[in-house]
Amino acid sequence: MTTAADLLAAVRNHVVRQVPGLGVSVETAIARALPGLRTNAPGIPLGRAVTIVEPLLDRLRGMAGVSWAEPAGSLRRGEDMVGDIEIVAPAADPRTVFDDVIALPGTGRSLYRSARRLYVLQDNVQIGIRCPAPEAGGAILLHLTGSPGHVDHLAAAASERGWHLEPDGLRRHDGTPPIASTEEEIYTVLGLPFVAPELREGDDELDAAAHGTLPRLVTRQDIRGDLHMHTDWSDGRDSIAAMARTAAGLGYEYIAITDHAGHSAASRNLTRDDVGRQAEAVAAARASYPQLLILHGCEVDILPEGTLDFPDRLLEEFDIVLASLHDRAGHGADRLLRRYGTAMRHPLVSIITHPTNRLVPHRAGYELDWDQVIAWAVETGTVLEVDGAPSHLDMDGPLARRAITAGAQICIDSDAHRTDTLGRQMDLGLTMARRGWVEPRHVVNSRPIADIRRLIAAKRSR
Repeated sequence: MTTAADLLAAVRNHVVRQVPGLGVSVETAIARALPGLRTNAPGIPLGRAVTIVEPLLDRLRGMAGVSWAEPAGSLRRGEDMVGDIEIVAPAADPRTVFDDVIALPGTGRSLYRSARRLYVLQDNVQIGIRCPAPEAGGAILLHLTGSPGHVDHLAAAASERGWHLEPDGLRRHDGTPPIASTEEEIYTVLGLPFVAPELREGDDELDAAAHGTLPRLVTRQDIRGDLHMHTDWSDGRDSIAAMARTAAGLGYEYIAITDHAGHSAASRNLTRDDVGRQAEAVAAARASYPQLLILHGCEVDILPEGTLDFPDRLLEEFDIVLASLHDRAGHGADRLLRRYGTAMRHPLVSIITHPTNRLVPHRAGYELDWDQVIAWAVETGTVLEVDGAPSHLDMDGPLARRAITAGAQICIDSDAHRTDTLGRQMDLGLTMARRGWVEPRHVVNSRPIADIRRLIAAKRSR
């Protein structure tokens, strides 16, 4: 019996080989041709897709003749599960570019090659590289990025202004060359500001653009510190000093060391007897990196009865306390909700981490009354986290948008367990936040450390 996944694979294979001039991604073409098709074909988790594509992007950007290189499709939009991985890298002569890509270490066999398209296998994942002429690069990137809804709405806006939006650019059909070199140019001709890729979901982003109400999305440059990371005192790989050194190199003003407390299911946990000795290690790191303010924190579990797994007298010794609902303990939605409410009303809890506790791509998050959770966050002054760990990416964009719309404060953290993931996981968290229309004003760790201390003190004074 032929499954939907088999059909999707067959159609994709046919499209790649038979339509070399296709101006949209394979997934977009299939979605438009077969809008009712639903498959169980697996995607690629965003974290893995980023890890695979970043080295290739770096190499392409350094190649002679390549104008620029950007990912496209659901990867560029930051969806947590990515369909096709495609890169746009405009070049006047793609032949040498493709030859160089095929010769790169780690590149598998070439699956398909035409004058301006190459598909290769890397880490058992198909990657498409398109090298349009530089004067057409922006239009190709726009169409490949999608989403289909965004591009279709943009085409409708173009039609109202007497233009035709086609894969090779904006056209008048009067013989004049198309407008296609940059995405910015296309939006400008249509009287719109540039719409960030993370917002291009075909919802209300073009209406916001037309009315001048697009958000000024948070960027890496806005982030002053990282308030959630783990070291070898719990289930992290590296020392406090190593994490501090890397964070200082990233330009942060402050960090929080927040190892797991006793009841976490992590492979190692911070015990009550460890707290004093860890405080001494934090003090030593502060002396070594005076340019970096290091908060001594912890991540405690919200236990089945709603209590925390360190007593208050011990929690008071920490500079900051994060609380997580890792273990549902067989509880339904109502009981989980009550556990969150109890923890958020606790004056020592400053941040709720990865609120839905989803596990991408294996486990959906808790199905709770999130409007109530967000309302409690606003009422109690508790911060909700956007966690950049590839397995969490939590809150996702839609939930983050609900949170900020209701007036909640959020933080964007790496939840890194190794030095080499501090930067990448912060970037993934930023991607989720940007998909939620989050601006710097919504993000507590875009503010100076004095503001963080005031926020913590205000909650503790309740």
